Amino acid sequence: MQLHWHRRDLRVTDNPALTGDDHVLPVFVHDPAILAYGAPPVVSFLLDALDSLREQYRKRGGELLLARGDPSAVLPDLAAACDADAVTWNRDYSGLATERDRAVTAALADADVGVEQFDGILLHEPESIKPNDGSHYSVFSYFWRQWRNLEKATPVAAPVRGDVVDPRDSLDEEWLDESSDAAGPLPSLADLGFDEPESDVQPAGTDVAHDLLADFREDTIYRYGDDRDYPAREATSRLSPHLKFGTVGVRTVWKDTEDAAATASNGEARESVEAFRRMLAWREFYAHVLDARPDVVTENYREFPNEIQWRDDPEGLQAWKDGETGYPLVDAGMRQLRAEGWIHNRVRMVAAAFLTKDLLVDWREGYDWYRRKLADHDTANGAGGWQWAASTGTDAPPYFRVFNPASQGERYDPDGEYVREYIPELRDAPTDAIHEWPTLDDEKRVAIAPDYPAPIVDHGERRERAIAAFEAARGDG
Repeated sequence: MQLHWHRRDLRVTDNPALTGDDHVLPVFVHDPAILAYGAPPVVSFLLDALDSLREQYRKRGGELLLARGDPSAVLPDLAAACDADAVTWNRDYSGLATERDRAVTAALADADVGVEQFDGILLHEPESIKPNDGSHYSVFSYFWRQWRNLEKATPVAAPVRGDVVDPRDSLDEEWLDESSDAAGPLPSLADLGFDEPESDVQPAGTDVAHDLLADFREDTIYRYGDDRDYPAREATSRLSPHLKFGTVGVRTVWKDTEDAAATASNGEARESVEAFRRMLAWREFYAHVLDARPDVVTENYREFPNEIQWRDDPEGLQAWKDGETGYPLVDAGMRQLRAEGWIHNRVRMVAAAFLTKDLLVDWREGYDWYRRKLADHDTANGAGGWQWAASTGTDAPPYFRVFNPASQGERYDPDGEYVREYIPELRDAPTDAIHEWPTLDDEKRVAIAPDYPAPIVDHGERRERAIAAFEAARGDG
């Protein structure tokens, strides 16, 4: 018998680590070291996903074992208790995950238990895409050329009844009582040390993920290329938290893009499918960067001769968090974050650029806030996206290209529909007033929406200040 250690693969379908010939006892370990970096929306989604995973195993005559503690202690103990000869898992790529897996591997080796790692999170592992010098790509376009041309693995079948072990048949009652939540209720957020999230986190689980994918594949993927930047058009897949926790396999998602491309009615529809595939590639690009440079979570990817003089602006930072900056598109996104634990991707970028350029607040402050509020927080994508917005990361826009939050709103929310949904103070405001809000005089603003704030900064002035700060860091002039 072997143990399968679930981490970011909370599914039984299309899980390469569940395809062996041996019987499998599945286990998930609530690791305090990992939970220390968690937040209510993420842990809420996780618990929902675990509940779904448990039901998937029960349908197959098994049971998901839940344990708490340091995996390097729990897993050797569990392997001895059920006489397992190996532990399997799917690879992860953050520095914390790598250190954890190294410690678990060493502990299992000391216990004479084998380890087998699988590739179940990405379509292509970091070793498979490298430039000629053997390092890693820092420019997405070069990465994309290789990534899109590599053959993709197909989804694998789920284990069937008889393949999965019920831990109550393999472990004595004393071990179960002392070390696990084998068949009892899932731990609550409070049990794990978290408050309830303020946002209404979207449902988790394999059935939910596959329903989302089916709906996206049926229609939305064919307009994704044109509509994905417009937050009011609901043209994204909403699969990001499911890919983060693996409630749907990325091979399954890729297979659906192949089917969609094959049945596309015209070249424009196929190009739209390709636009979505590029987003899958961006996800893997950032995972490869994190694997090579785990310090990108805390350090600038790009080196500067001088330090960037970020500003200490607690009032501005709080206004940004609260959606009270007086820039409607930014504020709508930050309020969507609080309400749903999710933000539309275009608005994420605009809000991140506002914090790092208009307010000149360190990108790490924004990364930490998104980490605490997003249900789909992913270390690689979070760090990659924030450093992109701050012009400190891989393939980032030049420091002198600064998003204008007002013109971004006018372009991508032309009718003000998205803004009105999340900012009730502007629901009755004319569309032109929403787009011109930062430039209106105080009298007009009070007449139109007395409860919505005036802009906290002048974008033109702050743009020049941001450029000067980066030129100083670069040693220009």
